[in-house]
Amino acid sequence: MTEVKSRIQKIKEFLNWAIHFVTYDIWRITENEVSGLKVIYINAIKTIILAVRGFQSENLQTRASALTYNTLLAIVPLLAVLLGIAKGFGFQNTVRNTLLDYFPGHQIELDKAFEFVDSYLAQAQGGVILGIGLILLFYTVISLISSIEDTFNDIWQINKSRPWLRKVTDYLALFVIMPILLISSSGISIFLSTLQNSFLQHYLFLTPIVELILTITPYVFTSLAFTGLYIALPNTKVKFLNGLIAGIIAGCAFQFFQLLYISGQIWVSKYNAIYGSFAALPLLLLWLQLSWLICLFGAELSYASQNVKKFSFERDSTHISRRYKDFLTLLIATLIIKRFAEGGHPYTADKLSVMYKIPIRITTQILYNLTELGIISEVVIGNDNRIIHYQPAVDINKISVGYLFSKLDQHGSENFKIDTEKLFNNEWKTLLKIREDMMQNNDKILLKDL
Repeated sequence: MTEVKSRIQKIKEFLNWAIHFVTYDIWRITENEVSGLKVIYINAIKTIILAVRGFQSENLQTRASALTYNTLLAIVPLLAVLLGIAKGFGFQNTVRNTLLDYFPGHQIELDKAFEFVDSYLAQAQGGVILGIGLILLFYTVISLISSIEDTFNDIWQINKSRPWLRKVTDYLALFVIMPILLISSSGISIFLSTLQNSFLQHYLFLTPIVELILTITPYVFTSLAFTGLYIALPNTKVKFLNGLIAGIIAGCAFQFFQLLYISGQIWVSKYNAIYGSFAALPLLLLWLQLSWLICLFGAELSYASQNVKKFSFERDSTHISRRYKDFLTLLIATLIIKRFAEGGHPYTADKLSVMYKIPIRITTQILYNLTELGIISEVVIGNDNRIIHYQPAVDINKISVGYLFSKLDQHGSENFKIDTEKLFNNEWKTLLKIREDMMQNNDKILLKDL
C-alpha cells in the first residue's frame, strides 16, 4: 500500500514539474543555455504551445465561423471567377473535373454551384450582367480573400493590410495562377495513372512506387496550397521554411479530415431522413468550419515557428509592470533614433526583438504605439513592401525624454464625466503638477544623447 502511494506521489510530482516547465520554465531558457537536439525539441514544444495559446486568445474559432459564412456567400462568385478565367484559356471542363476530384465528398454541392455559375457566365455573355454586376462579382471574391488576409494579419500582429490597389492586383494574380495549378495537378495524376496502366505493366517492380506517388500527390498539392496561402497572404515577410512546415501539417490534417468526412457519408442517409434534400447544407457548413479551423491553426503554427526564438520570458511579458514597459518604450525609441543619427540601416521589429532580447509581442505593440504618437514612422526599403522599417517621424533634436513621455501621457481620450473642475480638482491638479515637474526635469535630455 505504501509502495502504491509513493508511486502516485511521484506521478503527481512529475505532472506538477511538467506543467510548471511548459508554462513557465521553458520560456526562460535561452539559446545560449542549450545546444544540439535540445534546442530543436524545446523550440518545437514552444511552437506548439504558442500556436495553441494564440488560437485560444485570439478567438480563432469565432473567426473560423465568420469565414465559413463569408465563404458560403462567396462560393458561386468565387467559382464564377475561377471558371471564367479557366474558360479564357480553354480549360473550363478540366478545372471543373479537377474540383470534383479534389473534393469528392461534395459532388452534389459542386454540381448545384456549377449550375449557378453557368447561369452567371451565360448572363454575362448575353450582356445582362454589365458594369455594376461584374464589379460586385469581383468585390465579393476580393472581400472574402481580404477577410482571410485580415485574420492572418491579426495572427501575425500586423496592424495594416494591403492597400486596395494591391489587393486587386495580387488577388487577381492568384486567380490566374489557381487554374494553372489545378490543371497541373490533374495532368500529373492522369499521366501517372496512364503510365501505371500501360508502360509499367512490363516493369512490375516500379508499380508500388507509382502507387505511392499517386497516393501522396493530393497531400503534396494540398500542402503546397496551404504553404502558398501562409506565405503570400499575410502583409509581412513569411519565411518559406516556416510556411512549408505549417503547410505540410495543415495539408495532411485537411486530407485526413477529408477521408473521415467521405467515410462518414454513410450517415448522410440518416440526415436525409430528418432534413430531406436540405441535409447537404449542414454537412457543407460543418466541413467549411473544420477546414477553416485547420487553416487558421496552420497560420498560428507558421507565426509561432518563425517567432519562437523571440518569445523568451513569454509568461512574464503578459504581466509586465508599467515601469518596465516605459523603460522598453524609451529603449526602442532611443535605438531607432540613434540608428538614424548614425546613418545606419533602419530597424525592423524582428531585428529589435532578436538583437536586444525583447519579446516580439511587446516590440510590435510598442512600435505601433510610437507610430500612433507620431514619434516614429514606417518606411519601406527595397522591393518587398511587406518588410516594414522604422525611423524618426520628427526632428531628433526635439525628441527628448520629457517629449516622449508627455506624448505617451496625453495619448488617448480624457473626455469623461468625472468632475475634475470642483469635486476632484485637487487630485487632478496634483497629478498634473507631478507630471509637469517630471517632464520639465527630463525635457533637456535628448534620446539621441542617451
